[in-house]
Amino acid sequence: MKIIILGAGQVGASVAESLVSEANDITIVDTDASRLALLQDRLDLRTVTGNASSPSVLQQAGADDADLLIAVTQSDQTNLCACKTAHALFNLPTRIARVRSTDYADYPGLFDAANFAVDFSICPEQIVTDYIVKLIEFPEALQVLEFADGLVSLVAVRAFEGGPLVGHPLKDIRKHIPQVDARIAAIFRRDTPVTPEGDTVIEAGDEVFCLAATKDIRRVMRELRRMDKAVKRIMIAGGGNIGHRVVRAIEGDYQVKVIDRNKRHAEWLAENVRNALVLQGDATDEKLLDEENVDQMDLFLALTNDDENNIMAALLAKRMGAKRVAALINRRAYADLVQGGQIDIAISPAQTSIGTLLAHVRRGDVAAVHSLRRGAAEALELVVHGDEKSSQVVGRRIEQLPVIKGATIGAIVRRVQPKERPAFTEDPDSVPEYKVIMAHHDTVIRAEDHVIVFVVSKRLVPKVEKLFSVGVGFL
Repeated sequence: MKIIILGAGQVGASVAESLVSEANDITIVDTDASRLALLQDRLDLRTVTGNASSPSVLQQAGADDADLLIAVTQSDQTNLCACKTAHALFNLPTRIARVRSTDYADYPGLFDAANFAVDFSICPEQIVTDYIVKLIEFPEALQVLEFADGLVSLVAVRAFEGGPLVGHPLKDIRKHIPQVDARIAAIFRRDTPVTPEGDTVIEAGDEVFCLAATKDIRRVMRELRRMDKAVKRIMIAGGGNIGHRVVRAIEGDYQVKVIDRNKRHAEWLAENVRNALVLQGDATDEKLLDEENVDQMDLFLALTNDDENNIMAALLAKRMGAKRVAALINRRAYADLVQGGQIDIAISPAQTSIGTLLAHVRRGDVAAVHSLRRGAAEALELVVHGDEKSSQVVGRRIEQLPVIKGATIGAIVRRVQPKERPAFTEDPDSVPEYKVIMAHHDTVIRAEDHVIVFVVSKRLVPKVEKLFSVGVGFL
């Protein structure tokens, strides 16, 4: 696929790195020549220096025969203008724009073909905010992801010494929670993937990915680690774009304190939140944290724009007694360095939001993509099409499918057919339209199933896509 990426910032660079590894033809455009040079030195891609919305620059980037435009510059106006130009002058088939301002979201008609011609709009800041809110709801988790409109959840936890399943094979999970059907989708032991099989024994310290119906996921997590008390008190360092969004999302349910260094911004923040307490100061100031009782905080979130400040503030808060700390870290090398140490969770904004983009890039019908372990692995939700003649998977049991080592089918979400529904029910509206099926060796895949696949390495994604693709004869 020929793809043009506008903007070589954190999001653009992460998207380019992910897509280049999958044999796509990538051209990236930015006004900063030095930033482009650094990308070109480490990635196999083409670069163009110039204004991303300029017709001549887009033409130079190959808009005439490109398949996809991803506009992720820092400017909403540039991204929208670029999409309009690409549509009007080059008839570029698919256009994705990063739109940070909430004003545009209030007028969705602006994205129509007659206006800005944006096929899909994303807001990385809002995606990261939603991700952080999920982590607050599941304080024991390292990562919380949803599929099939929230029917299925994939949660990563660190197994602890003494957990009911720790030291036991995976097949024992049914004995511990017989009423719940769940899958261990993957295990990472000392950063090395371990294939989850019935006889695989979970060890303390393993990073375990559990897949289950969302309503059952907490019961599965209890088998692997102690369930922390529900979060009540939260301190946030940084009231910027993400920090402010997080405050607005959680202040009605939690006791929230926000620390912002900039006096003018802190005053603005105080006027634009409802219940949170806003403090002006430095989150790495030990005296300030002590005065504001950081030791009583259930969760400390470092969400400034500075990686080093976030790391130092989180480490300090942990040392002073905060029960759990998380830091927003843009540089992946930093995130890999601190994750699992004194900092409980390192949040990578680019890797968190990249899945939304990848869902529109993947071949075949991909409903969702989630980047795992800071981009090393992926979980995909694929929609099955075709019939037994045109598809390699339709009508076949999972044990009959070609084996892709490192890829695991975890669950299937299937629409409930009318004949499968109860004939009589007190409340017909309460009967679910979809059911969650945990994948086993004898599970048969049907057309239109949503199949959730976990891959331990992104290199396996093309093989998975090929397996689920439909033959050319299918109409």
